[in-house]
Amino acid sequence: MTLDMIALRGFLDTGGPALWAIAALSVLTVAIVLWKIWRLTLDGVWAKGRAERALRDALAGEPGAARPGTRNLHLRFVAALQSGRDLPNALAREQITSVAQRELGQLRAGLRPLELIMTIAPLIGLLGTVLGMIEAFQALETSGGQADPSVLAGGIWEALLTTAAGMAVAIPAAVALSWFEGIGERVQADLEQMATRFFTSRAQGDEAA
Repeated sequence: MTLDMIALRGFLDTGGPALWAIAALSVLTVAIVLWKIWRLTLDGVWAKGRAERALRDALAGEPGAARPGTRNLHLRFVAALQSGRDLPNALAREQITSVAQRELGQLRAGLRPLELIMTIAPLIGLLGTVLGMIEAFQALETSGGQADPSVLAGGIWEALLTTAAGMAVAIPAAVALSWFEGIGERVQADLEQMATRFFTSRAQGDEAA
């Protein structure tokens, strides 16, 4: 075991089980954020240029570049729009709404764990602080009020350490959660705009016919 690992383990032992739990939550938070960024990149949420071109082709009656099973979320939705072109209007709306709900549901995967970490990390930290303060004042009582102030102060700062650690985990988790939710809202607006353009074009075609 390296000196850094020994120092880290000593630091975690200082805060007790609460600090170990918060450290585990921090690792889980980083893993979720990296996994979520990877999934969003695969889904192409930052690259919808091909979907715009495919949508224009679909509105013009051409098959375009959208194919079912593609990794790009926007292209999958355009493919769903194309597949509903020959369906009755009500059935097409139902099918497209179902596809949009499924895509948005997959897009929001992993947000619940982040929300849970954001909530419980400060609570675990506060619990560790309360338990540490209880231990410190029990030691003071046992000593008959003659405890060394420096020792008591050391016990108090060790107890407060877990609260700080809990907040240090919860704040980045909250920022990441807000960012991912913003991406989901933007993608939802994109899909709604695509569906509106599709049905508007369809209505105009029906009128022309």
